[in-house]
Amino acid sequence: MNQTVNRQKTTLPAPEPVCHRRLLLRGAGLLAASGVVPAWAQTASQLASRSISVAQIVDFSQAQQDVSKDFLIGSRAAWADINLRGGLHGRRVEHLVLETDGTAASLGRALDAARDNPSCVVLSGSVGDRVASQIVTLSRQGGLNFAHAAPWLQNSSQEIGEKTFPIFAARQEQIAYALKSASVMNMRELGVIYGSAQDFDTYHAELDRIAVNLQIRLQTFRGGDDLRQLGQKMTPATPAVLLFIGGTPELAELAQGLQKQSRQRYVIALADVNLQTLRQLDMVRGTPVIATQPVPMANTSLPITRSYREIMARLFDEQPTSLSLAGFIAARYTYEVLAGVDGALTRPSVLAAFQQRTSLDIGGFRISFNAQRRSSTYVTQSMMAVDGRLIG
Repeated sequence: MNQTVNRQKTTLPAPEPVCHRRLLLRGAGLLAASGVVPAWAQTASQLASRSISVAQIVDFSQAQQDVSKDFLIGSRAAWADINLRGGLHGRRVEHLVLETDGTAASLGRALDAARDNPSCVVLSGSVGDRVASQIVTLSRQGGLNFAHAAPWLQNSSQEIGEKTFPIFAARQEQIAYALKSASVMNMRELGVIYGSAQDFDTYHAELDRIAVNLQIRLQTFRGGDDLRQLGQKMTPATPAVLLFIGGTPELAELAQGLQKQSRQRYVIALADVNLQTLRQLDMVRGTPVIATQPVPMANTSLPITRSYREIMARLFDEQPTSLSLAGFIAARYTYEVLAGVDGALTRPSVLAAFQQRTSLDIGGFRISFNAQRRSSTYVTQSMMAVDGRLIG
């Protein structure tokens, strides 16, 4: 069911050719603490007659914003291009960005806003991992009547219900991929550093389970207020390879401490770390960082990555990143399924279309669901070398 984008002409105005991230995101969605009803909600009945709405719930808390901003940029690019090419069967797609601050209360307000908009037929690309996981839980408990498409769901142990459709490889696949070479070299011990107490509380049980499956022993370090000091305190008994669970700013702080070590350390990070941002910080020198990503390299010749680069260059002033490519793919997957719905686009008809879990090829990125209702095991990785160069 790999449908092509409708290239029917549209009279919709084109977006500005260049749009900076801050301008793009300013006022983009539901400000969680404001309590103000956005304009689109006030005119929902008018929108319903002339447009289809797709809601994207985005966590802009301090811990998640580095991931969320890039992912959102990619989704915005995809929906803008889709509308320029005719939308869905000639109907404009309203991309509703609903911001949260990481709290359950703000997530509840965002979900209520989506439910109360009669033109909204699907949740697409919820990001980051924590908010995506919370939505999966609510969906399984019967709290949603939406399809929940292509969330940035890194939690590999969470049970997927009938209304969620993850298309990206989760944490277990990323860790297994990152440790392939270590396993071949018979490496059986690994340091794992949690960037915060919340990261430890959220992920340690899952990571311990993965380590048992891979037959790897873990030396565990809990991050606190000073990750730089933690990096400085590593001893010769600490494994040379460290798996880091946390965000980009926390990893930058840890790496500064590791620079004081005489022993060379290697850090393996997961997809929630943005190497491009890490490089821009220009604070990490002397410690190679390898980061997994569940999407192709942005510089490959696949049709989806070529399209992504062309649209990003045409619409925004952002450099390609794996996270914005993931947001772009999430939107394109959602579009492909919506475009294949027979008859009216309603919440029940859209959910039924997603529940077919049809295998798709999105410009070379293949989606095929397994018995656990998850799709991709596709993982690759990039490396930031000791001199700051990005490899791969």
